[in-house]
Amino acid sequence: MTEREAMLSSPQLKILLAEDVHMIRGALVALLQLQPDFEVVVELARGDKILSAALTHRPQVAIIDMNLPGLDGLSAARQLHLQLPTCRTLILTGIEQPGMLERSIEAGVTGFILKGSSPTTLAAAVREVAAGRRVVDSQIALAALNERRFNPLSPREAQILTKTAHGHSAGEIASMLHLSIGTIRNNLTSITAKLGARTRVDAVRIARDAGWI
Repeated sequence: MTEREAMLSSPQLKILLAEDVHMIRGALVALLQLQPDFEVVVELARGDKILSAALTHRPQVAIIDMNLPGLDGLSAARQLHLQLPTCRTLILTGIEQPGMLERSIEAGVTGFILKGSSPTTLAAAVREVAAGRRVVDSQIALAALNERRFNPLSPREAQILTKTAHGHSAGEIASMLHLSIGTIRNNLTSITAKLGARTRVDAVRIARDAGWI
């Protein structure tokens, strides 16, 4: 029996696809349907429709675009992980964002690949996640390693930002670290500038997403 004949004789792998760009969604459906063991049981354009559709159609794999209207891809993946854990998720993205890989793993995502991946790579990734194995595109994995390697914060800055994240004021942090309030404020200003943040709250979010605090 050939590999294709084996695929045809095996149960169809049910797939949910969520992509908001109609042309891209159509192309992905066509590519997936070329695989003899794949069946796209539902296609969606919005993230807030994913959970209800998955509960109805019971797919084994959900291929989800990172950026969707209604609900972002990671939030939808988190919902699936909690309410339909038998459905594995494969995130598609066209861009790399700080902390994206870590947030995806926390959300229960099983696979993560770039939209520019080849049809063969996509099909292989679907089969891998369906089997319960984790798939991470090498470019995304390298970017995640570089994030940790090139942390722009000094140990002192990371310490101050961590205490800020815990809700402590500049005065309280100054007392804890035996520094002046002016020094703490200067550090917070420097941290915000280094991270390209708009506010201290934004700086905390960026640093947390990148795994720096």
